[in-house]
Amino acid sequence: MASKAATSLSSDCSEPGDVPGLIRSEVDDSPAVGTLAPQTPAGARFSSLSGPTPSLHVRREGSALSGRVLVLNASYEPINVCTVRRAIVLILKQKAEVIDEHDLEVHAERMSMTRPAVIRLRTYVRIPYQSFRRKITRRAVFARDGWACQYCGRRGSLTMDHVIPRSKGGDTSWENVVACCATCNRRKGDRSVAQSGMKLSTRPIAPHPTIFIHVASPTIPSQWLPYVPATAGVVTDVADADAA
Repeated sequence: MASKAATSLSSDCSEPGDVPGLIRSEVDDSPAVGTLAPQTPAGARFSSLSGPTPSLHVRREGSALSGRVLVLNASYEPINVCTVRRAIVLILKQKAEVIDEHDLEVHAERMSMTRPAVIRLRTYVRIPYQSFRRKITRRAVFARDGWACQYCGRRGSLTMDHVIPRSKGGDTSWENVVACCATCNRRKGDRSVAQSGMKLSTRPIAPHPTIFIHVASPTIPSQWLPYVPATAGVVTDVADADAA
């Protein structure tokens, strides 16, 4: 754990739905760096830095600005996903350092740098303990369940189903909601799993704390794998769970 005092990211790199407690939304028109004097951070390659401070009105070249960048806390824990533009702002402000990068380059008026893939904050940010448990959204449930219906395995046209219907006293908790296709949802209706003659492929439980990274990026890039598990779900097979 980092020893520096915890600070807030509310003005720097949070995006809606990514990390509870980090509330500022990401916008595509992030402000230019202005009069900041950028210095070359570790892992990034700059060129032509002489003259006025470069603006972040970056020329869009292919996919250099597309995709997302993984944000690590100072303790190397994954806490967020941001745009390439926001990552560049954090790097130039020396609030983050590059941990991994792509082969693509991003070019501005008087500078160029390799497109970051993973960045690490220089100051530790305190995240509320198990805050992910309190934020249950449809996309978070879909990400935990691998974007597939937990009754038939079908992908697409997903909705959120209460295993124990709310009319029967079921609550909206990680242990009682699953991803469900429209067909299975109509078939199950307002009945329990047993009453409907259906069967869950997995038992729903709380997901990995990185659940909202999977929400922001359903496909995890190879550069993120050392820090983020390939799947968001921490689910147990129903048969194995019953046997235990």
